[in-house]
Amino acid sequence: MKKNKLSIAKRIRHFRTGLKLFFLSWLKFLWRYILILSAILVIVPIVLTVLYTSQKINPVSTLMLARLVSGNPVQRSWVALDKINPVLVHSVMMSEDAKFCTHSGIDFDALNQVIDDAIDGEKTRGASTLSMQTIKNLYLWPGRSYLRKAVELPLALMADAILGKRRMIEIYLNIAEWGEGIFGIEAAAQHYFKRGAKTLNAYQSALLAVSLPNPKWRNPARPGKSLMRLAKKIERRAYRSGAYVKCVEK
Repeated sequence: MKKNKLSIAKRIRHFRTGLKLFFLSWLKFLWRYILILSAILVIVPIVLTVLYTSQKINPVSTLMLARLVSGNPVQRSWVALDKINPVLVHSVMMSEDAKFCTHSGIDFDALNQVIDDAIDGEKTRGASTLSMQTIKNLYLWPGRSYLRKAVELPLALMADAILGKRRMIEIYLNIAEWGEGIFGIEAAAQHYFKRGAKTLNAYQSALLAVSLPNPKWRNPARPGKSLMRLAKKIERRAYRSGAYVKCVEK
């Protein structure tokens, strides 16, 4: 009986040891997977960002890739920054990120305000810069999450330093989504106003700029009263932008 009891006890110990080794090996595998994934999330965007400094490369966004892979149509005609009416560039900056020329990829004042509001339990407003939006469109996934923000912030600083302001805004304007399957300002200008990005007037530029936060629900060609009022405000800001847009001028 003692031998049987010892045998059972040994089996239990062996089982526990085996279970422990299994979990240790599983955790080691998981840790390696996390490290590899983290390295990919860091190294690939850095390499691609360096490549994107070349004017010969026209980047695509993750949303564009997703649509292409799923067989959905994509409208996009790349257009150089010099071929876009400056009033459109200024309108987008005044609408989306008025401090674009003064920050280094992150608007820390706006970000701190968002954090303070979250701590106080108040409704938070967006603090996303054009650099952060460009990074999200190029490399990350849609939707809001703390994980995406944690990856997005350092990448925005990196991209802003490597690309510079003119190349950054050029890429953003060519990958931003302006409607279902409509990517880039040239495709948007043609779709909504039947003209190229170079010939957009100030009011059309403002309408396209204010439609960006929700392009699938805001139609710049058929704006409602609230969108028209917002566009008029952005049109005035773009007209008076002055030193706020110096960084994108030659």
